[in-house]
Amino acid sequence: MAQSEIVITEVSDKAGREAFVDVQYRLNAADPNFVPQLRAEEIERYTPGGNPYFEHARCQLFLANRGGQVVGRIAAHIDELALAQPAEQGMGPGTGMWGALQAEDGEVAATLIHRAEQWLRDQGMSRVLAPMTLSVWEEPGLLVKGFDHPPMIMMGHNSPEQQGWIEGAGYAPAKKLATFDLDITKPFPPLIQRIVQSGEKNARIRIRDVDLKNFDREVEIICAILNDAWSENWGFVPFTPTEIAYTAKKMKPLVKPDLVRIAEYDGEPVAFMITLPDANQIQLKAVGRNGKPSILGWIKLGLWMLRTKPADMRVPLMGVVKRLQSSRMASQLAFMMIETIRQASVTRYQGKRGEIGWILDDNQGMNAIAEAIDATVNKEYMVYGKGL
Repeated sequence: MAQSEIVITEVSDKAGREAFVDVQYRLNAADPNFVPQLRAEEIERYTPGGNPYFEHARCQLFLANRGGQVVGRIAAHIDELALAQPAEQGMGPGTGMWGALQAEDGEVAATLIHRAEQWLRDQGMSRVLAPMTLSVWEEPGLLVKGFDHPPMIMMGHNSPEQQGWIEGAGYAPAKKLATFDLDITKPFPPLIQRIVQSGEKNARIRIRDVDLKNFDREVEIICAILNDAWSENWGFVPFTPTEIAYTAKKMKPLVKPDLVRIAEYDGEPVAFMITLPDANQIQLKAVGRNGKPSILGWIKLGLWMLRTKPADMRVPLMGVVKRLQSSRMASQLAFMMIETIRQASVTRYQGKRGEIGWILDDNQGMNAIAEAIDATVNKEYMVYGKGL
């Protein structure tokens, strides 16, 4: 019997966005390492007026239908801030993106990718980077290594089949990202301990907790360092004030002052490290496979948020101001922040495992720091590129 035709439709309303979100739960229901995110938050992510990414980006969501059933989805988008970046840093003029790919099979995936590319061409784009879901600050890249365990908070997950689908559509690797796994119950090697101890004796250095009573000010400090520290990195797109406020509001329930550190040198903030308890651990247990917790699930989530333990940890963001990045001070500040956070994670939150990243494959400084503390790569993500 011949298979039904695949029909691609544009999403233009709330019902369409809900269908766009819901298909991921059905297609990943049998994957034990897929972490269902809260459905309401996923819908907000793709809603203009909800996610501030849409303040500087054009986006079109597509659904694939076959035989009366939704069998896939994709989001094509163009970030005006990315277009304004230097081409040698990965983005730049003419660069469109797509992401959020979900497909029942390779035929559906190929059809969706083709439709996303056509939309980008119609918008005047000449090349594409993918997958990006949505901003580079959200879930960039396709998981290509590390399918044997769930992702930590704010990291993506996909089926292994997607790599073949994307490469089969003519995409070539553009940039590899990695996350590093660390046993935080073990002390760091003696050399790193000596570097930390030396820094602790330096009166010009101060490593402090984030001040939740002045949260907005602290967010501004961190984001100023971030935009400076990352400004020459591949794929960099600046955080806008609206995105800063939105992200801070989302993260605030998980922010613990002893897990977010700001480093000061001669009284000036010059580095930061954000560590988040891995909420994905509890979501695997408390959130239904459809993204909707039961009453018991909500209770489990609430109790865990109140206690935040046991909790493994992820370091999604850190940065040192650009003027210090070539100095030994940069790595010393990083080691000092990591060590204070490691101790707090173990003693106060019963943490056993930490994850650092993502880290660009050519970020020599951060890769060297990860290796120096005996962290090992546990997941790799690939961003692909293709001319249009």
